[in-house]
Amino acid sequence: MSHKYKTKIEKIFEHPISGNIDVKRLICALEHYGVEIEITKHNKAKMSFNEKEFVMALSHRNDLSKDSVSKLRNYLEDVGITPDTI
Repeated sequence: MSHKYKTKIEKIFEHPISGNIDVKRLICALEHYGVEIEITKHNKAKMSFNEKEFVMALSHRNDLSKDSVSKLRNYLEDVGITPDTI
């Protein structure tokens, strides 16, 4: 089962940036690796890991924009969650 989650994290780090990342599955994968996620009433995901926070806007289409993927990639690198470390 862990391989399924690792695949979702690897998709964040793909080049070129993928525009087809399912938000619900990504959230499950991030939670699996210890990221605390709260969905706000303004349709944003507030993430917290190792006392570092990140807020990402969620689209109504259920996938992430390339800009959001890029920002999430930077956050995950900052907190040490990369395909090489998991």
